Amino acid sequence: MNLGNCPRCGKLYAKNLRDMCPVCIKEIDKQYELCAEYLRKNKGCTIHDLSEATEVPMKQITRFIREGRISILNHPNMSLACESCGTPIREGNICGECRHRISRDFREVQKAEQSRSTEQGHHSTYSIDKLRD
Repeated sequence: MNLGNCPRCGKLYAKNLRDMCPVCIKEIDKQYELCAEYLRKNKGCTIHDLSEATEVPMKQITRFIREGRISILNHPNMSLACESCGTPIREGNICGECRHRISRDFREVQKAEQSRSTEQGHHSTYSIDKLRD
């Protein structure tokens, strides 16, 4: 039997697919049901409204959304926070601006690496040519 400590409450449990003890799993499932029921009746609510009404932490609601258990497609006032800058977004993990900035930064790093490797190639060739003379 594979045992572990529950990351949520710290109690010892027999490991399972959800990597939590049965008590925490039941509690999270109960929180999910509260959220789902509230959302069925209140399509115009925000994540903050949902959290206040159900007493489910916003972090847990965000986790439900990211896991795909709660969909925000039919809830126009609900949004997630960009994981980089905190801007409200409706899908994904980061906003368009941050995605663009990260892509640009990545391209710049690639160019810098390419220049360094090209420079090193020229220097080593130059050094070898000097040794031959």
